[in-house]
Amino acid sequence: MSAENAAAGTAAVMPVFDQLEKGMEIGRREIAVTRADLVKYAGASGDFNPIHWNNDFATSVELPGVIAHGMFTMGAAVQLVTDWAGDPGGVVDYQTRFTKPVPVADTTGTDEPGAVLEVVGTVGALDAEARTARIDLTVTAGGQRVLTKAQAVVRLA
Repeated sequence: MSAENAAAGTAAVMPVFDQLEKGMEIGRREIAVTRADLVKYAGASGDFNPIHWNNDFATSVELPGVIAHGMFTMGAAVQLVTDWAGDPGGVVDYQTRFTKPVPVADTTGTDEPGAVLEVVGTVGALDAEARTARIDLTVTAGGQRVLTKAQAVVRLA
C-alpha cells in the first residue's frame, strides 16, 4: 500500500496485466541514504566490512570513501517494484549488475543525506502467456548509473 493510500485509508491499486504497455513508467522515487542507514543494514545483514563505515579504511583501498552495500542499493531500488505490484511475493525474479559504488558522505548532525539514489521503473517486456511483466530499473546516484540490467519479473493477475 502506498503512503498516500495508507494515509487515505484506501486499498492500493494493483496493476492489471492487460492495462500495461511496454515502455510505460511504473514510478520513480528518490531514496535518501545516510551512514546511519549503512550501520543499520550492516547489523541486519551481518556485513560489517569496514568499507561501509570507516572512511580511512575505504580510501586506503582506493574507494572514494565509505560506500553503500551493494545489496542495500539493490534492495532499496526494488522497493519501487514491490510497492507498485502491491505484493512482494509477486516478484518472481530480480537481478542486476553493479557498475559503480555509491559513496555516502558523512552528514552526521545534519538533516542532509549522504547520498541519494534515484530510481525509475519502466515496463521492459510483457509475457502474456505467463502473465508477467519485466520491470527495468534505472538506478543512479550523483548522476552516475550505479546498477545496470536491473530487472524484476512480476507475476500479475
